[in-house]
Amino acid sequence: MYDVTLRKNCLGFVELLAQGIALISPTMTAALIIPVMYGNTGDWSWLSYALGTIMLVFVAFNLNQFARRSATAGSMYLYICRGLGISAGAIGGWSLIWAYLGISMAGVTGFSIFADKLLEMVGFHLPFSLLFAVCVGISWFCAWKNVQLSAILMLILEGASMLLIAILCIVTLAQHGFKIDHAQFDVSTLPLSGLGLGVVVAIFSLVGFECCTAFGEEARDPLVTIPKAVVWSLVISGSFFVFVSYVMVMATHGSDPTLDKIDAPLNVMATLAHLPILQAPLSFGAMVSFFALCLSCINAGSRVLFAMGRHGLFHAATADSHETNATPHVAVTTLAAIAFIIPTVSVAVAGLEPLDLFNYVGTLAAFGFIVPYIMITIAAPVYLKKIGELRNVDLAVCGVALALLMIPTVGSVYPIPDAPVLYFPYLFLAYLAIGAVWILSVRFRKPLTAAMIKEHVGSILPAAQRVA
Repeated sequence: MYDVTLRKNCLGFVELLAQGIALISPTMTAALIIPVMYGNTGDWSWLSYALGTIMLVFVAFNLNQFARRSATAGSMYLYICRGLGISAGAIGGWSLIWAYLGISMAGVTGFSIFADKLLEMVGFHLPFSLLFAVCVGISWFCAWKNVQLSAILMLILEGASMLLIAILCIVTLAQHGFKIDHAQFDVSTLPLSGLGLGVVVAIFSLVGFECCTAFGEEARDPLVTIPKAVVWSLVISGSFFVFVSYVMVMATHGSDPTLDKIDAPLNVMATLAHLPILQAPLSFGAMVSFFALCLSCINAGSRVLFAMGRHGLFHAATADSHETNATPHVAVTTLAAIAFIIPTVSVAVAGLEPLDLFNYVGTLAAFGFIVPYIMITIAAPVYLKKIGELRNVDLAVCGVALALLMIPTVGSVYPIPDAPVLYFPYLFLAYLAIGAVWILSVRFRKPLTAAMIKEHVGSILPAAQRVA
């Protein structure tokens, strides 16, 4: 099965960067998340995004210890295997699949929320299940057909949406005379008690930057382009969040309702800037950005599923590559089907509101990112020691990253949230437990699997870096 490959050299730095930014989805944060941030940190929202970006840059440094040395499909899963062993790597991969599925469903619901807003503007309405089908169906086709096409489409869609938001922000600043908003730098109002929660929101807004590593077999010059894309997707998105949150807070000072009570902040900004004509384009931009988010998650998640299928951890069909398109078509179809079924059942059968579902799946997905982030941070120095390249600075970066990751880890469960969010950590832990049992059962039923995975992991490293 290891001889099944994906299309080589089809993704350059720009396409990889598009994957990372699309999965972070800056438009999603601008459209729906900044009001949540404001509810925690008020005028200092921009600082939480700055701190969250810095924290994840340390995680990216640890991730890039692997990305600079080897590249293959589903890389983050294999990176953890190299540092912490096969079982730990499999748990990390299992967690990533949860994360990418959750964010893909956030993309589906976000797309449908804004599509519904646009249809409402012209007095039309469609069932949400049909809107879900449109988003997932087109995402599936693009991911099934051509990963390069997917990347270019995401670059255009997310880029255009970010540009429109940036234009709105610049117009807003111009109308305020480009003056500094001193209220957002008043230290006496710094909410120390809420800053931790704000950083949690910021980190959850930025997760997904690591997805570039999943395309190691399809990237051009991957040992250079992938590490660059990991860092730059994080820096660009984080800087965008700092800028937009600063301008949005400035624009809505004194507004009624306050920013934390506004469900369409970009539309409100357009109205306050006397540019109501931008409301429809902004809603359209948000809609296509959420589509790009869904597509990016299906692309990245399918590579993790493909890599684990290669190793016998899932059905062998998930490691199949389309003979014409050279895409992991079975893995793509599997994730797309789940991304459609769960939102449809939740809304059409269980009666959940799409916005509530968006919040729930996004929160649940965040747990799936934190676990592999912690694991990759620990794995980096272990791996470097194995290959004889560990330095004191690497240990320091690992220590700082782990300490910073404790903020979202603790902040996601304390203070104790209200139901149903209260039960989400236990749901995720149950999912991890099921994965651990499954992985152990595979190793028990297929005793040669571990040796085969170890051999494959070693075979894709440069000779000088292969370890026992």
